[in-house]
Parts: sequence; C-alpha cells; structure tokens
Amino acid sequence: MSAAAQAGEAPAVALPPGTHVLQRGWLSSNSVLFEEGGHLSLIDTGYASHARQTASLIDHVGGGRRLTRIINTHLHSDHVGGNARLARQWQVSIRIPAAGADAVRCWDRERLGYAATGQRCPRFDFDGVLRSGDVLELGGRPWQVLSGSGHDPHMLMLYEPDRRILVSADALWEHGFGAIFPEIEGESGFPEQRGSLDLIGRLRPRMVIPGHGAPFGDVDAALERAYRRLDALQSSPQRNARHVLKVLLKFWLLQVGRATLQRMVEHFGRARYARIVHQRYFPDQSFDQMLGQAAHQLCDAGAAVLDGCCFRNADDGGAG
Repeated sequence: MSAAAQAGEAPAVALPPGTHVLQRGWLSSNSVLFEEGGHLSLIDTGYASHARQTASLIDHVGGGRRLTRIINTHLHSDHVGGNARLARQWQVSIRIPAAGADAVRCWDRERLGYAATGQRCPRFDFDGVLRSGDVLELGGRPWQVLSGSGHDPHMLMLYEPDRRILVSADALWEHGFGAIFPEIEGESGFPEQRGSLDLIGRLRPRMVIPGHGAPFGDVDAALERAYRRLDALQSSPQRNARHVLKVLLKFWLLQVGRATLQRMVEHFGRARYARIVHQRYFPDQSFDQMLGQAAHQLCDAGAAVLDGCCFRNADDGGAG
C-alpha cells in the first residue's frame, strides 16, 4: 500500500512496495515510511500539531509493526515536530544532520530557529548523526545521503540510485522549494539552493518524494520552475524577504486557523525573523504596516481571507 494524500493513500506516481508517503497537509512535512521486515523506519515526522495523527497513520499503514528508526532531513519544526511523541510511543533511534547536533543537545531554540520563526517543537533527543556522503539502508536498499542546502544550510536529501528515487526534503517541490531563510540572516543561501538544483539535475531521478506535496515524476519541469523562481528571488532581496514573511504568516495560519490582526502583530513581534525582515528590508514602513501588507498579499493570492479585523486561513493546500 503506497501512500501520498491528505492523511490517506492516493499516489500520484507508483511507489515501490513497502514504501509509503504520509502527507498531512502543508503544515507538516511528508513522512516516508519504510517496511523492514518486522519493523519500520521513518524519514521526517511532521509538525507537533499532527503528532498524534502521525502515530496513528504509522500504526495503520505499518500494520502494527514497531517503529524503530527516525531519520530527519533537517531540523525545521515541520520536519521534526513529531519526534518527541513518536519516541514516547516506540523505542526509536533518531538520527539528525550532524551540523545541528550541538543545538539539539542543549536545546537552543534560537539556533534551531524555533524562536526566530515563532514555531513550536517539543524537545527530543537523538543518538546518531548524518553527513553528506553517508549511506543508509532503508527498506532493504542503500540510500545515499546528499547535501540539499539552500532552504536550510544543513539540509540533507536521500537518493536510491538503482530505482532513481530522490527524497528531496525542501530542496525541490513539484512547484518550487522551501523559503531561503539564510539570506534573511545575511548569510549565503541562493548559490547553495542553485547547487542543490544542479545536483538533482545531474542525478536525473525518476521520481521525487518532496518534503511537501505529492511525489512526482516530471522532474525536468519541476526543475525548470524552480530555477525560474530562484532567479526571481535572487534578483531582488526585498522580494525574497517578502516571500519569507508570507511563508511565516501562512504557516502560522495553518496552525491557528484564524486570528485577529492584532494577535498576528503581537505573535510576530516576538519572532526574530519578522523583526529582521522589517529592520533590513522595509524600514520605511512600521512593523504593523509591513505585516498588514503581507497579509493582504496572501489574501490576493487566495491563501488567506480577511474578514474585518479577522485574518483566517484559506484552504488552498499550499504554503510555498
């Protein structure tokens, strides 16, 4: 049973037997579940709000087999938010990108980005790390661990060369890629994202299992769209900053559903990324004006709705 749907199973492309993609909507990353005899392994665990649902899906799709391993592509809250809940239910080994080990070990919410984005993530432990160049056995086959930096400087992808299947995390979706957060901090992100797209092009995968959205097979078309988007964002630092801000707002709406504009301003006043965007890119506006403009742009795009002073999510199925 191969899965790729809203908490269900309706694959867009055929997945190998014993491989399942659990897709719960854009708030949570996809999880990739592998049958391995009497036990299971999982890539990424979604956001904290979906952790109970994730556990139920694993139990259902896995036929009651025990989850023994969690592999995290990167440490953003929508990819590791279920780690703690799943570790309580099963005795699991958790492996994370090596570059984030110190921040997780001391649970530095600022370095991990949870305070900076205003997002939640229950604390979890780990017992192993991953680096580009490693090889993992998943579902009885060797998977190469590759760098997927850009969206996150330490993000990893996984590639199975025999069947040419790529787990791309947020380096490539069918229609885009994850927001380039490093550039907001004044660090390099655009060249790294281009390098990740170039690597995917050289691999020529037959199928991509993205961090968000259904698995897809027309990789050339997806890469073409991604390069166009990257060119547009790189051509204007303000455009990239505005995009990051809208992604943060949309993610928050996916979590809370609806809120007053005042609550939105109060929430993002505590989120460092929103303050950085204001200070570096839109100092000619007030903080409230900047957020209000971003909210209206989300509404114009059909991703949100403004009813008076109430800002609510629109069920458009995407946040990217």
